[in-house]
Amino acid sequence: MKCPVCKEPTIVLELDEIEIDYCTSCGGIWLDAGELDLLIEDEKEREILLSSFQKDAEHPEKPYKCPICRKKMDKVHAGENKDVLLDKCPDNDGLWFDKGELKDVIQLASKDNKVVELLNDLFGSKLTNNQNGEN
Repeated sequence: MKCPVCKEPTIVLELDEIEIDYCTSCGGIWLDAGELDLLIEDEKEREILLSSFQKDAEHPEKPYKCPICRKKMDKVHAGENKDVLLDKCPDNDGLWFDKGELKDVIQLASKDNKVVELLNDLFGSKLTNNQNGEN
């Protein structure tokens, strides 16, 4: 699969028995439909997070094309306070997370999550999306 942002090939990594597509160039992550659900262990936390997703048709950020269906993805805010901006396929093929966003989204659902630890183990400092290297 090619990265929807920088068009470089992604690599497939296994995260908690789920295959994710990771771009070594820009640090973005693609999750197929339903894979985010599997990463968030607690059902109630998962439901709260997923119900917080709000489409933002007016957001000025350039839309990316879905790597599966090639349609322009929707900009979607996650979290009660619009904490993270994601890209979601309009046909529900999956979600694109720019560098650091997957960790941010999972932390919105749960502060104590083994997936966050796995992300840190896999990507270490490469996971953060700020320049200071803070998580």
